[in-house]
Amino acid sequence: MTDTIPVFVNGRRVMLPPGGTASMAARQDDPALASRADVTITDARGLPVSPDAVLASGAILRVAVSARRAGGADADT
Repeated sequence: MTDTIPVFVNGRRVMLPPGGTASMAARQDDPALASRADVTITDARGLPVSPDAVLASGAILRVAVSARRAGGADADT
């Protein structure tokens, strides 16, 4: 058994302990981005991933700032 597993966040490899979560991976990749309230985490297919989701070795995530404003209003309304 290994002490860490590799996962990929925005194309970069980060190492997490077994049982590491999506939010842990996001924070390790970019602490400033991960701490924002308007961040979304998606898998390699673009499907939303819960910040509490436990990751498997080789998981691929995208972490990005949401294009929508808080409260669900679009930017042009």
